[in-house]
Amino acid sequence: MSDQGSKTGLGQRLIAGLKAWRFGSVVGVFLLSSVVIGWRLVDLHVIDKEFLRQQGDVRTIRVEPIDAHRGLVTDRYGDPLAVSTPVETLWANPREVDPTDPRLATAAALMGMTEAGLRGRLAQPAGREFMYLRRKVQPSLSRDVLALEIPGIYSRQEYRRYYPAGEVASHLVGFTNIDERGQEGIELAFNDWLSGETGRKRVLRDNRGNLVKDLSLIRDARPGRDLALSLDLRLQYLAYRELKAVVQAHSARGGTLVMLDVDTGEVLAMVNQQSYNPNDRSQLSPERLRNKAVTDLFEPGSTMKPLAMAAALESGLFTAEQTLDTAPGFRRFGRFTIRDHRNYGVMTMTDIISRSSNVGMSLIATELGGEALRNFYYRVGMGQPTGVGFPGEAVGVLPGGDRWRPVEEATLSYGYGMSSNALQLAQAYMVLANGGIRYPLSLIRVDTPPAGERVLSEQVAAQIRDMLRDAVENGTGRRALPALYSAGGKTGTVHLVGAQGYEKSQYKAIFAGMAPMDDPKIVTVIAVDAPQGGDYYGGEVAAPVFARVMGDALRLLNVRPQLKAADGTPSASGERG
Repeated sequence: MSDQGSKTGLGQRLIAGLKAWRFGSVVGVFLLSSVVIGWRLVDLHVIDKEFLRQQGDVRTIRVEPIDAHRGLVTDRYGDPLAVSTPVETLWANPREVDPTDPRLATAAALMGMTEAGLRGRLAQPAGREFMYLRRKVQPSLSRDVLALEIPGIYSRQEYRRYYPAGEVASHLVGFTNIDERGQEGIELAFNDWLSGETGRKRVLRDNRGNLVKDLSLIRDARPGRDLALSLDLRLQYLAYRELKAVVQAHSARGGTLVMLDVDTGEVLAMVNQQSYNPNDRSQLSPERLRNKAVTDLFEPGSTMKPLAMAAALESGLFTAEQTLDTAPGFRRFGRFTIRDHRNYGVMTMTDIISRSSNVGMSLIATELGGEALRNFYYRVGMGQPTGVGFPGEAVGVLPGGDRWRPVEEATLSYGYGMSSNALQLAQAYMVLANGGIRYPLSLIRVDTPPAGERVLSEQVAAQIRDMLRDAVENGTGRRALPALYSAGGKTGTVHLVGAQGYEKSQYKAIFAGMAPMDDPKIVTVIAVDAPQGGDYYGGEVAAPVFARVMGDALRLLNVRPQLKAADGTPSASGERG
């Protein structure tokens, strides 16, 4: 009995000890957990209080950009050529969008997307919190999509470039990409000037991304600066209309027209064919993007004869009154033969220009020398940049060297063996028009008259203008005479250059001239590429364009008409004197 009782007492003591140990363990674990939790609470609320606050702010406070609109581009009178209009951009946070949401079908239709395409895009970028859906759409479309209240789809304001003149000024103004960075033309050349500086602000948003309030401005947006071009939009529309008409009428490959103010060097009009609409770039091609007036080179042909004549008269070796015998109407230089349209015999200097005599000019060049010709061409702007800063400008080529072959001297006098663009040719004629001053050319409006450089005597410039006037009134440029105004200029017809050299049956028809002749205001150069249908001479294709453009342009500029009195002498505004 005693053994059994002692065993029972021992078991009871063991059970009691086990209960005490279990209780102590539970209490110990509880106390330890309380200490750990208490320490963590102290750590979070005291030691890491700033960290928690920052983490909360990250989830509610955002730093967002403030878009700055790009500067306005206008013509010389303030008519807009490029403006930035406010639009909306739809974007999504894929982590917040449910790809199975049935409202996505309606959203896709509104945005011009397929339902499968939209759902696929939202499902692809794992971990991303930002994705463009449609950029720069009309605010009405944005409102329609947001009205669906799809979680994770938002909208923000941006700006889109718009070009009111469309294809009329596209080659000069150019265009921007979707981020409003200049890609072509003035938009590219003056990108830094036109670009604004994006601002930044702190905003508070709720857990659905909706704006609660603006908290603070970090940096205000700085809009881009405006830019006034030298362009006169009235003359630009006029020039574009006439150039497009002649290109279509002659089924030509294209054409170029440049118009300058002779007293400032400002470009008043610059158009090309074929053109493009910068507001609709769905069918853009590299060929249409080129501003041919500055990027395309050609041999200027007979339009250089007045400049070669100016070099001859300026040298003192020739006078405006002397004559040259051009019989028998051709000259041989080894295997090369230079010909006139017919044998003109003895010709005055005026006749050589008016009738466009290659033989007469070659005789002058032989006496004058190739180096003197080249140097004069360079003085009036050939073979060097015009200084307008247009992207992709081609400089052109002037031959040079210590030794000149006679045939090289001869062909240089009538514009072969060299190259220029249309703007350079217009600049050279500007020197003749304004009395011998070469002004720096400008695509930007000139508010202060520029300081020019005299490169030709006023007397010789006046003599050349008289010859150009005769060329229009009695010579190869008769179709260039505007109604009610006097004009002077020179025709040119040159072979186009292809991959294999000169294209025998393809020509460039050129006319360069000025008006009115008593006090020239404008110089215009027209070049038409590869006119078809039989007419291809400069006097047949380009000269009539000059007549129409100059007549209308002078009227728009309020230049008094020059009518002829009963005795045939000019009389301003129809007055008989």
